[in-house]
This record gives sequence, C-alpha cells and structure tokens, in this order.
Amino acid sequence: MSAHDNHAHGAGGESHGSVKSYLTGFVLAAILTIIPFWVVMAGGLSSGLATGLVILVCGVLQLLVHLVFFLHLDRSSAQRWNVNVGLFTLIMIGIIVAGTLWVMWNMNYFMMIH
Repeated sequence: MSAHDNHAHGAGGESHGSVKSYLTGFVLAAILTIIPFWVVMAGGLSSGLATGLVILVCGVLQLLVHLVFFLHLDRSSAQRWNVNVGLFTLIMIGIIVAGTLWVMWNMNYFMMIH
C-alpha cells in the first residue's frame, strides 16, 4: 500500500465525500445564501420580524448543510463523538448566552430602580 492510498482512505476510515456530495452541498449553500439576500433586497416581506425569521431559518439550514456535506457529520458510529461534542458545545454556548442576558437584564433592572 502506497502513502497515497493510505491518505486517500484516511487512517481511521473516515469518508471524504464525493464530487456529487460536495456539489450538492455547494448548490444548497448558494440557494440558502441567495434566499435571504433576495428577501432583504426586494423588501418582499411586510414586517421586519418575518424578514428576520427568514434570515434565521436560512442560516440554521445553511449551518446544517455545511456540517453534513462539508464536515461529513452524520449518525454513523464513527462520527458519534463529533456530533456529541458539537451538541455539548451548543448547550454550553446556550447556557453562557442565556446566563449573560439574564445577568445583564437584572443589572439594568436594578440600576434603573435606584
């Protein structure tokens, strides 16, 4: 087995994806970028909340497209630890952001009373 063959298949047997999967990911990412751009530039939605929701949903979907098609995260046993670490990171970030907002709101509330 040559060094090139070992590199092509990966030491741990991880998949590298195919041209078709990369192309599919690219097209989906491009569409998910164009949709919010078009919504903002055309001013097609009447409220700012609806525009914000479109941007948020497209952003989350694009994050998932990148994770699946480019970082190759899936439900296989080889990727289970990576998915677990990603979920743990999201939970930690959520706790930190929620805690920070709570502390800042309380500081603002109690500073305005006195």
